[in-house]
Amino acid sequence: MSAIYPDYVARFYDVVYAQVRTTDHDFYLKKILAANGPVLEIGVGTGRFFLEALKLGADVYGIDASDTMLGVLKKQLDSSQHSRISRQQAEDFSLERKFNLIIAPFRVFSHLITIDQQLRTLERIHHHMNENGIFIFDLFVPNMKFLIEGVNENVDFEGEYAPGKKLRRITSFYADLINQVNNVTMRYEWDENGKINSHSWQFQMRYFFHWEIEHLIARSPLKLETILGDYEENPLTNQSKDFIVVCRK
Repeated sequence: MSAIYPDYVARFYDVVYAQVRTTDHDFYLKKILAANGPVLEIGVGTGRFFLEALKLGADVYGIDASDTMLGVLKKQLDSSQHSRISRQQAEDFSLERKFNLIIAPFRVFSHLITIDQQLRTLERIHHHMNENGIFIFDLFVPNMKFLIEGVNENVDFEGEYAPGKKLRRITSFYADLINQVNNVTMRYEWDENGKINSHSWQFQMRYFFHWEIEHLIARSPLKLETILGDYEENPLTNQSKDFIVVCRK
């Protein structure tokens, strides 16, 4: 799992995703607060769910592979709570406690490119679950038009990161259809110190199909409970844009 999040991506992460990623907030927060016991977030990042859940009294912990993302989170977190988060890879993480709920929100699993990484992650999750524990993760439903044609120079965020300070993100990707990987480039442009800064970040994201997900879980120690089609917990349909995968120990 890639741990290379450039400092400018971590710096602007909360600004960008406060605008472009809101659909999953209530779903995951509700699941965390209903867990009635310890919760682990894999890919905790800058704490989009973690910080609010902790303030609301949840016994929540987090791991992430990125020092830059965790650095942003730690600045927002009281030092007495720093022990709740740690830098670890999903495929070999090890913690002393077990959890009633483990979540891997916002496409964390798409950063696991190989089947070996995916299966080792599922084994580590199973190992860290209490009896009757639940694991929830989400993936995007592949858009066949985008996979075939790709996306070139799409401005998916334009706003301010501070009063009068402009920020844009321009995203492109093309698919490797054989290996089921999207090759993504995100270019960040922002005003600072009287000049325009521009930096590009390139990375890969694995995409998955419905029956592939079912077969993957069947190869793991986990039991598949359901695959939902949206964050309102409706069934999966041809119009669904997300897979919300719910597993049990």
